[in-house]
Amino acid sequence: MSGKPTVLVLGGCGFIGRNLITYLVENDLSQEIRVIDKTPPQMSWLNAKQMKAFESEKVEFCSANLINLNSCKNAFAPHPATGRNWDLIINCAAETRPNQTDAVYKEGILKLSINCANEATNIKTKRFIELSSGSVNSSEKIPLKEDCKHEPWTAVAKQKLKVEKELYTIEDLSFTVVRLPVVYGLGDKRYLMPRILIAAIYKYLNETMKLLWNDSMRLATVHVDDVCAAIWQLALNPKAHRQIYNIVDDGESTQGSISDILADIFSINIDYFGIVMSNLTKLSLSDTVSEINDKHMAPWADICQRNGINNTPLTPYLDEEQLYHKHLNLDNSKLKQFGYQLKHPKVSRDLVKAIIDDYVEQKLFPKSLSL
Repeated sequence: MSGKPTVLVLGGCGFIGRNLITYLVENDLSQEIRVIDKTPPQMSWLNAKQMKAFESEKVEFCSANLINLNSCKNAFAPHPATGRNWDLIINCAAETRPNQTDAVYKEGILKLSINCANEATNIKTKRFIELSSGSVNSSEKIPLKEDCKHEPWTAVAKQKLKVEKELYTIEDLSFTVVRLPVVYGLGDKRYLMPRILIAAIYKYLNETMKLLWNDSMRLATVHVDDVCAAIWQLALNPKAHRQIYNIVDDGESTQGSISDILADIFSINIDYFGIVMSNLTKLSLSDTVSEINDKHMAPWADICQRNGINNTPLTPYLDEEQLYHKHLNLDNSKLKQFGYQLKHPKVSRDLVKAIIDDYVEQKLFPKSLSL
C-alpha cells in the first residue's frame, strides 16, 4: 500500500466510529476518510474534539442506508476529487437498538454487512474490517478463545456470527473480524453507560444499589482507544488476513470490580441479590425489567430537569439481555501474539470519570451528580 491509505468508515457517527475518525485524524494516518451514516455528525452528540476531527478537510460525510443495495453502491463510490477507491473499509454499522424483532436485526446486521462485504469485493478493497460481538458464548472460569464453541445469547451476536460465516464464503475478500466485549470510553451510551447512570441515580435517591446475581459475574471490557488502535494495526497487517481477534483488556473485569469503581465515584453502597434470589426473576424476567426501569426512569427525568437538561441521549433504560446471568469472558492472547500492546490494560476510576466529565461538559449529564 503506497502512501497513506484511503479509509471508508461505515457507521462512522456511532460510538466506536466517532472515536476511530478522531484517532485517524489526530494521528494523521489516512489520506482521505469517508464517513457513512444515516445520522449526520451535527445530530450525533459529538464532543468538541470529535467534531473537530469530523470537520477536517480529509473527512467527507455521506448519508446512506446500507441495507439498500443502490445506496450502498453509492456510498462505496470513488472519492469525487481524486477518483481513488477505498483501501480500507471498517464496518462499525449495525442495528443495535434493544428490543427489536429478529427480522429487524437480520436486515440491519446480516443483510447490511453482506451488502458492504460484497461491495468491498467489487471495488477490490485491500482489507474489510467487520466489528462483531464477543457474546458468542458464556464461560465463568475459562476465557474464551476465538475458536470456541458458539452459543450466542444476544440478538446482535446471533446475527453477527452469521455474518462471520458468510464472510468466509466470499472468496476474493480480504477481511478481519474483531469481537468486542463491553467497550467504554468517550461517547459510550449503551455499553457501560447505563450502569454509570443507575449508580448516579442511587446517589440521588440516597439508597443502596442492589444488583442481580453476584459480584463475580464476568464482564470483559476494553477501552475504545484500544479498539481503534488495534483495528488500525490489524487492518494494515497481512497476518490478519481472514482472521478473527478478540479485542479485550487484561482487567478480567467483573460486575463487582466495575461496581466498586462506581461506588467510589458516587459514594454509594452496593449489594447483590445473589444467585438463588436472582434465579427467581427468570420466571417473569420481563416484569422484573419493567420494575427496574420504572424505578430508574422517573428519578432520571427529575435529576435532568433539576440540572436544566432538557434533551440528552443518555438513558438508564435496561433491556432483558443486559440482565441475563451470562459471563462475558474473552481471551486476548491471540491479539497479544499478533503484537498489539494495550493502552489501557484495565478499567480505572479515572477512565470512567473521564466519560462522566465529558458528558457534563456537553451538558448531557447532571453536574450535581458528578461532584
